[in-house]
Amino acid sequence: MTVRTRIAPSPTGDPHVGTAYIALFNLCFARAHGGQFVLRIEDTDRARSTPESEQAILDALRWLGLDWDEGPDSGGDHGPYRQSKRMALYGQYAWQLVEAGKAFVCYRTPEELETLRSERREAGQATALKPSDLRLPDDEIAQRKAADMPYVIRMVVPEEAGSCAVADRLRGTIELDWSMVDAQILLKSDGMPTYHLANVVDDHLMGITHVIRGEEWINSAPKHQLLYEYFGWDMPELCHLPLLRNPDKSKLSKRKNPTSILYYERMGFLPEALLNYLGRMGWSMPDEREKFSLHDMLTHFDIDRVSLGGPIFDVEKLRWLNGVWLREELDETQLADRLQHWALNRENLMKVLPHAQKRMEVLSDFAPLTAFLVSGELPIDDSDFDGLRGEREALVRQLQFALWRLEALRHWDRDTVWQALKALADDLGVKVKDFLAPLFIAISGSSASFSVVDAMELLGPDMSRMRIRHAIAVLGGVSKKAAKRLEKDYGALPSTEI
Repeated sequence: MTVRTRIAPSPTGDPHVGTAYIALFNLCFARAHGGQFVLRIEDTDRARSTPESEQAILDALRWLGLDWDEGPDSGGDHGPYRQSKRMALYGQYAWQLVEAGKAFVCYRTPEELETLRSERREAGQATALKPSDLRLPDDEIAQRKAADMPYVIRMVVPEEAGSCAVADRLRGTIELDWSMVDAQILLKSDGMPTYHLANVVDDHLMGITHVIRGEEWINSAPKHQLLYEYFGWDMPELCHLPLLRNPDKSKLSKRKNPTSILYYERMGFLPEALLNYLGRMGWSMPDEREKFSLHDMLTHFDIDRVSLGGPIFDVEKLRWLNGVWLREELDETQLADRLQHWALNRENLMKVLPHAQKRMEVLSDFAPLTAFLVSGELPIDDSDFDGLRGEREALVRQLQFALWRLEALRHWDRDTVWQALKALADDLGVKVKDFLAPLFIAISGSSASFSVVDAMELLGPDMSRMRIRHAIAVLGGVSKKAAKRLEKDYGALPSTEI
């Protein structure tokens, strides 16, 4: 048997360090067994998937030094490697299950589903809906079909009490309660597959032998195991890695820690150091040394050395490790080359000069005008906002609304950012100049910088959002109670899609 592993990211946002973490362990496992590593793009979320996000994922993984044997940009014998190019397959397999009595057509409306769940909650039962909850009488199905009402295809799941035994490489046998497993949608009303169907079909057809993924997918394992059984296919060996966690032990999230690979690239972290740090997340070298290269990890990799304790992703520890790499692995010439490639290259210079030249009188003006573009977290404090109109609470509100609006953008360029912020200012009845004023300070550290939307285009989404979060924290932050109130207010704005 040839070992085949895969990583299957969704191109719906910035490339996540968690994606790189899972990719690293899949790559190392495949190489340790003389196998192949596959990259598959799961782009069935048509509302959120973008070509820009897909390209960012490919670029970020390659920046880290992670490469794949088969994928959307490199081809292979098991393509296409984008799910959007495999749509006919999923419908075929979904209807195959319907014909075999392992799935059923469901015409239930969203309102009916909510009523069913409410009734189960009131009865003290699990809210997972079973086939017996969802099936309609034959005459009602015929009426809804004649009326061309939308439908989905759901899988049949056990209704009786009991547990499902799932074998896991690291955890042994995991017992999961069938009462918590609902009649999962396999094919949505628009004909798009859910993750569960597409994942199983693609893994089988691509010959994936080992599924190494995050532990958040453990609860989905019974559904996947059932689908393999229904299709009569051999199931890959499962291995659920521990989740990356913030220093406070909560799940790693951008609210508490930068999670975008692009952020770390923009900050000037070395890809070797970041990959080294990710390799230490739950795994260690046989000699326990902290600093090691990808080659070292590949040479000594044994997945059974993974510890199940939640690995802590601590940016301060990463900074320390990056400093070790800078000092021990780069001589002065190599460091100069890295600095030039990172930020001091002609391409970056040509992007900045049109904005800086308008404000320059001597060449020495350039550095102070543009230093914020090659900085990380800016040294701002509460007093930097003293000259702005509005109370601190109002400034925090504006910044938080701007952050939410910018987080929702699918594309990042000057015009898109400007239109989003202008619409938000109009909704709030605030002059654009006053609305952008706290953003100037958050983004550039000064109210005298060149256009803040131009600056955000140059900085990119990950760094821009990080700086806005930092400014909100500097101004006192947002409590959980205040966040709920702000979310309600934000959701009520005319230009906000609920």
